[in-house]
Amino acid sequence: MANNRPTVEAQMLIRKPVSHVFQAFIDPTITTNFWFTKSSGKLETGKTVKWEWEMYNVSSKVRVKEIIPHEKISIEWDNPPTTVDFEFRALTDETTYVVIKNYGFKETGDDLIQAIKDNTGGFTTVLDGMKAYLEHNIRLNLVADKFPKEISNHGQ
Repeated sequence: MANNRPTVEAQMLIRKPVSHVFQAFIDPTITTNFWFTKSSGKLETGKTVKWEWEMYNVSSKVRVKEIIPHEKISIEWDNPPTTVDFEFRALTDETTYVVIKNYGFKETGDDLIQAIKDNTGGFTTVLDGMKAYLEHNIRLNLVADKFPKEISNHGQ
C-alpha cells in the first residue's frame, strides 16, 4: 500500500455494465436497496450528503472529494474522517470489477485493528448486497441483519 498506510480493501465482480454499477453508488434510490436506508441526495463532486442507517439510529456526513464517471468515486466520511475510494473497472460490456479502499485511519493499536475489522466486514457486506440486488433484483437486507436489535445494541 502507498506509504505503508493501513488500508481496508474489499472487491467483487458484478455482472452488470460499469455505467449501471457506478450509478448504483451515485443514486441513493438504488443504493438504499443494499446499503444505507436514507440519503439527503445524489453524490456530486464537492457536495456533502447525509447517509442514514435508520435501523441503528446512525448517520454519517459524506463529503464527495472526486468523481470520475464510470471509474472512481472518492469520499470522506466518519469521525475521525477516513477516505473511501470506490473504483470501477469494466472487464467486459456486461461485467464490472468493483474495488473499495478505505484509508486514513487515525486509530492506533487495538483500536486500529478493530476499525480495520469493522470496515472490512462492512464493505464486504455492501458489495455482497449490491451483487444480489443488481444481478438478481433481490434485497438481502444484509446491513440491517448484521446486528439485529434482539442480540445487539451495535451502533454509535
